[in-house]
Amino acid sequence: MGKPSPRSLDAEFLANPRSRWRNLAILHRITTEMLRGMRRLHFVGAAVTVFGSARVTPDTSEYEQARRLARALGSAGFAIITGGGPGVMEAANRGARDAGAKSIGCTIKLPFEEAANPHLDVRVDFHYFFTRKFMLTKYSSAFVVFPGGFGTADELFEALTLIQTGKMHDFPVVVCGGEFWRPLQEQLETMAESGMIARRDLDLLMFTDDIDVAVRHITEFAARGGKTGRPPRGLRILGERRG
Repeated sequence: MGKPSPRSLDAEFLANPRSRWRNLAILHRITTEMLRGMRRLHFVGAAVTVFGSARVTPDTSEYEQARRLARALGSAGFAIITGGGPGVMEAANRGARDAGAKSIGCTIKLPFEEAANPHLDVRVDFHYFFTRKFMLTKYSSAFVVFPGGFGTADELFEALTLIQTGKMHDFPVVVCGGEFWRPLQEQLETMAESGMIARRDLDLLMFTDDIDVAVRHITEFAARGGKTGRPPRGLRILGERRG
């Protein structure tokens, strides 16, 4: 059987039935991708992942706000991680560069693939959504969410679920773009009123467009969870180095 194209790997993984040998080959590919990602991101240090739409253009307020917030977070000592694409992702990586902070892109292979933005110091490519999401969660001290579509909402609610169920601790989630997310705030309030979530779950995320408030909130959480300081040293025997 021929090697699948990168664009079909997720579809191949999700398809069933598959032979045991095919499943073993898929598992090996997934493990290799995870190991490669962990090796590249191990030395990032304290980092904040910024999510948002790839359709945002540089002349919009969302783009400028993402750039300014990333610049402020970079000045506060955080590396900035994004999906590496255009729009909000480009703005955040650009803001990291403005501050002289490390700028990282975790890109994903898609049928409607877009080029990585030009503001990346480190680029890690992924074929599988779930391996990419694992890396973004594992190596982030916080998530910042700007207006976006399905992918942005998916990352937001997965993080909230992990925090709510105690799988992650001291992990702030900041949501920017008040007017865009107002229906979500109302839906969360409805969920709390109906008993679908606890009222204290509303405190798992912060809605704010104030950059100083967002940076202070993230910095306090990161310090509390021990997610600050210098990245670990590389092991010479493994040919590792920081950066």
